Amino acid sequence: MYSSICMPMSSPSQSLLKPNRKPLLGSAPSSKPWSQSRRRAPLMTRAILSTSRELALKGFHERRALKIISGLQNFDRQNVSSVVTAADKGGATHVDIACDPELVMLAIGLTSLPVCVSSVDPSAFVAAVEAGALMVEIGNYDSFYDTGVTFSPDQVIELILKLTRETRRILPSVPLSVTVPHTLSLPDQVKLAELLEQEGADIIQTEGGKCSNPSASGVLGLIEKATPTLASAYSISRAVKIPVMCSSGLSAVTAPMAITAGAAGVGVGSAINKLNDVVAMIAEVKNIADSLKLPSQHDVRKERSLNL
Repeated sequence: MYSSICMPMSSPSQSLLKPNRKPLLGSAPSSKPWSQSRRRAPLMTRAILSTSRELALKGFHERRALKIISGLQNFDRQNVSSVVTAADKGGATHVDIACDPELVMLAIGLTSLPVCVSSVDPSAFVAAVEAGALMVEIGNYDSFYDTGVTFSPDQVIELILKLTRETRRILPSVPLSVTVPHTLSLPDQVKLAELLEQEGADIIQTEGGKCSNPSASGVLGLIEKATPTLASAYSISRAVKIPVMCSSGLSAVTAPMAITAGAAGVGVGSAINKLNDVVAMIAEVKNIADSLKLPSQHDVRKERSLNL
């Protein structure tokens, strides 16, 4: 029912972000006996925090984020490895995995992309951030709808605001994304998004694929399936100043529509993680990245090398 964390690694510029440094938890690097070192530690920690946030949020601020989602309840290491590899080689900007420290370490060993983790339990985020995650998300509720779990409007707003406040209390500096459930009416979705912005959320994520039942096949069916999340992205992006990520039910056909509707990025899950092999996954991620006109992996790696 909830969310995500992101984290990159494996480059010299990211060596300061190793888990034992715990930059997003606010702890300084190992202290030294000299007072000068102790005075510099808080400054170094603030610099690391700033760099980590910029890295996680860069794609959203540039309105070109593509997050590939392995699944909130997907703890299959082989499948998660394939999804992460596909995101990395296909041209995505972020990867979203279940909130598990071992999966986080697996992911950062496969990609330098920011890794997001999703959970419905704020306390679970801490271990994932310690493992190297750069971003957390309260959301991705689709897997819970499959089991019949639903929420009344009042319960949704009260619960999600409570979880957001608790996450902000535990991890005040970690980029936080919060999903607005599609079970709310559009006016209530907008209301919740506005309240989440006030509570310090960095990104609002939409959903809606599970409530859509396309009557047509082909391209028309893909557009019908994406309609609920596109409507949410359009409405919410005009009510808040923080970035909106459009997710759930998207494809290479509808991802560009999400950006046109006002989203700063898109999240894609089942279109990738349900495929049978990593080659097919890479091809589909590339199709979506191309539809968004994202830079090629060659250009991205060249840019990263110039920034080192």
